[in-house]
Amino acid sequence: MKPHALDDAPLSGFHKRLAVYAAGGPFLDGYILSSIGVALVAAGPELQLSAMMEGLIGAGALLGMLFGGAVSGFLTDRFGRQVMYTLDLGFIAAISVLQFFVTEGWMLLVARLLLGAAVAADYPMASSLLTEFAPRKYRGPFLSALVCMFFVGAAAAYFIGDAVLRYVGADAWRWFLASSAVPALVLLILRLGTPESPRWLLSRGRVTDAQEVLTKVYGPHVTVADLPAVTASSLTWRDLVRRGYVGRLVYVVTFYTCSNIPVFAIYTFGPAILGAFGLDGISHNIGAAVLEFLFLVGVVAALAVINKTGRRRMVIWGSLLAGLSLLVLGVAPGAPTLVIVTAFTLFALFNGGPQVLTWVYPNELFPTAVRATAVGIITALTRVGSAVGVFLVPLALEHVGIGATMTMTALLLIFAGLVSVRWAPETTQLNLDDASGLNQHTPQSSPPARVLENDQR
Repeated sequence: MKPHALDDAPLSGFHKRLAVYAAGGPFLDGYILSSIGVALVAAGPELQLSAMMEGLIGAGALLGMLFGGAVSGFLTDRFGRQVMYTLDLGFIAAISVLQFFVTEGWMLLVARLLLGAAVAADYPMASSLLTEFAPRKYRGPFLSALVCMFFVGAAAAYFIGDAVLRYVGADAWRWFLASSAVPALVLLILRLGTPESPRWLLSRGRVTDAQEVLTKVYGPHVTVADLPAVTASSLTWRDLVRRGYVGRLVYVVTFYTCSNIPVFAIYTFGPAILGAFGLDGISHNIGAAVLEFLFLVGVVAALAVINKTGRRRMVIWGSLLAGLSLLVLGVAPGAPTLVIVTAFTLFALFNGGPQVLTWVYPNELFPTAVRATAVGIITALTRVGSAVGVFLVPLALEHVGIGATMTMTALLLIFAGLVSVRWAPETTQLNLDDASGLNQHTPQSSPPARVLENDQR
């Protein structure tokens, strides 16, 4: 296969910085989504929340992602990856602070909806930018690392939340929810000056701008002639429901939703779930933080081997084994503590593979012109399914118990594994253009690229 100027470029300091900046979004996502489960322990009684309202607030950020993901993905493909790459972080910081001042349940719900929309906006922008710059050898590990930061953020929320609730005082849960403004502002400053994707610039006919970025990042020896030929109107969002891409959307949304519902449920209501198992003798917040750490270990393990095992094998076996681990919890919720802890540990470790693929597949399977739109739509649709699951968790715990709740989540993971047996593609050895092409199973060398004649500004 002919070497590709971007896909086969050596790893540089720029690539590493971009990966760190992109990872800030998932960190905020994990922190913000997990923080509500900790805060509701104190906020629920103070705001006099019913079980239904707690479920709505717990799922609020996920519901907000429906709007944020769908709209921001389209805008990112239309106006560029870098345009809102920093502005959305300012919005996250502002809404985080406003949570401190809520006095009613509906006010907190609105704040969570807005936060979800802002967090979802970062998904297509950051991941598309990283995907389009990352060398092929590091694309999978870099995108997998985004998932790592999600669990780092979730674990940080439990540790920080436990400390704040113990030592800050009456308004502790308010200070804790507002604390997400701090990493948002730090990340905003770090991202200033990040260049636009040359692949996107070329897809819009902006050849001169694309060349300037290539020269700045890779040096004068890399030119737009080294990129695949594209035209400004080669693909639109409508092509996501035509030309074969709809099948990819259906698969990714299906396995992504089934994989995420158990995870979202556990880290949103981790303390309540651990309490339902009767794991006493330790703070449930700390116990949930330890579980998030195990999730992180599973993701790091998947990151380390993703290029060796392949995407397809990882998503199939990871889903099936994680589902079987949760099924043990569902069948024997009254088992000894050692059995429960072991099952949770195995679930967290095996689930690492499917979790990294929820970031890798959406970015690899769709071409540059519609990549962010696809990621946005996938984020929106999967978060709706996850929001429904999270909303039902406190109701399920109250009405059918912890055993049935765990059994239902286990069946979702097993279903994700079976769906992947039929539909999961293998993209590990493909460059980005072959992976996103409809003939990716029989990759061909990219045709000689040419410079577009019209430099549309």
